[in-house]
Amino acid sequence: MPLTNAQTRDVEALIHPYTNLARHREVGPLILERAKGIFVYDNRGRDYIDGLAGLWCVSLGYNEERLIEAATKQMREMPYAHIFAGRSHEPGIALAEKLKEVAPFTASKVFFANSGSEANDTQVKLAWYYWNARGKPQKKKIISRIKAYHGVTIVSASLTGLPGNHRAFDLPLAMTLHADCPHAYRFAEAGEDDDAFAERLAGNLDALIEREGADTIAAFIAEPVMGAGGVIIPPATYFDRIQPVLAKHDILFIDDEVITGFGRTGNYWGAQTYNMRPHTVSCAKALSSAYMPISAVLIPEDMYQAMLEQSRAIGVFGHGFTYSAHPVAAAVANETLKIYEERNILAHVRRMSEPFVERLRALRTHALIGEAVGVGLLGAVELVSDKAAKKNFPAEKMVAAACCRFAEEEGLLVRALLGDRIAFCPPLVITEAEINEMFDRFARALDKTEAWVRKEGLRG
Repeated sequence: MPLTNAQTRDVEALIHPYTNLARHREVGPLILERAKGIFVYDNRGRDYIDGLAGLWCVSLGYNEERLIEAATKQMREMPYAHIFAGRSHEPGIALAEKLKEVAPFTASKVFFANSGSEANDTQVKLAWYYWNARGKPQKKKIISRIKAYHGVTIVSASLTGLPGNHRAFDLPLAMTLHADCPHAYRFAEAGEDDDAFAERLAGNLDALIEREGADTIAAFIAEPVMGAGGVIIPPATYFDRIQPVLAKHDILFIDDEVITGFGRTGNYWGAQTYNMRPHTVSCAKALSSAYMPISAVLIPEDMYQAMLEQSRAIGVFGHGFTYSAHPVAAAVANETLKIYEERNILAHVRRMSEPFVERLRALRTHALIGEAVGVGLLGAVELVSDKAAKKNFPAEKMVAAACCRFAEEEGLLVRALLGDRIAFCPPLVITEAEINEMFDRFARALDKTEAWVRKEGLRG
């Protein structure tokens, strides 16, 4: 089918992130025109359930009038102000105060950026700044994990443990180490239960630190649930096993809550769901329900004191962004956090989690589904060619991507991830009826995928 005028204009003007640029020139974009609630609509008027809440971020759904009003009001009062050189403004102050109040640890101060990538990039700089102030300048390495996702700046992409973020970009940087992925379905040994698997991974982490030298390692960074790496849910005791290893070696623990923060797992923070005791936290996405770009790094008093020491010695804290604590973004984030409390979004997520996870797990009976897991309103399925052997389809066949195209035909937007995994992360305001409609649409897409797989000769 020839491209429409709008599609042609797109192809000739835009570079699309995470897109096969060559194929995109042939098929063109899906052009979205408007949105409401959990639905988005294309320029032909067709509706789609947004099964990934944009990019894991539109927590309150689309066209939330209070957020529109908050942005409009702030635009009229003061559309921009920076916080360099000691300047400030009320929306930024109020948001920092609120984040300190709700933090999953005793936070002392908040640093604002614009994206999860920038927040995690900042985390590395602050860890280095901290250890330099503490007289341990050799502590520079950061331990991440295989299949982790922490962003796409040069440093945060190095932390990310996905080959597609490294190939042809000359990444990762040498300061990055990658520990085991806590995916029991794929990496547990025969007869190994979840706790034994977690214990083995903790032992492997300890051995990695010993080999590298604890005095060279600044921090360990982890998502409570791995997002773009496949929605990988760790064993229940994983962080209980990991954290004593970090404490033993005096290594900072960075909690990346960019996807899991603000209710996604059924608690305000993923750290609370998985008994994590981090030193610092990164958050973004649902901080403003994605209506404005904003992220934050929450730090403890000890780190702040180290920053003070360095600032006295150097004369300045030489880090920050033009849009750090942007007043419009901060105003929208403040209103977002108010809505979470006033509407008791946590209680709603916990209620909706039951039908969401039930429908997810029911997909295990489908011939193509090897694993189907979920927590809160976050989940994934993995497509396999042989369920008993957990055998994946050939990567070049891109079976999950095909399934997502069939889902789009059925009016559902979901995302294919590495290893033929498909992610679900609907807006937190989704209802039970909408959950059922979402999975009904996906079930039809799965059946289409199975027929396509047989036609392609990928299964008997």
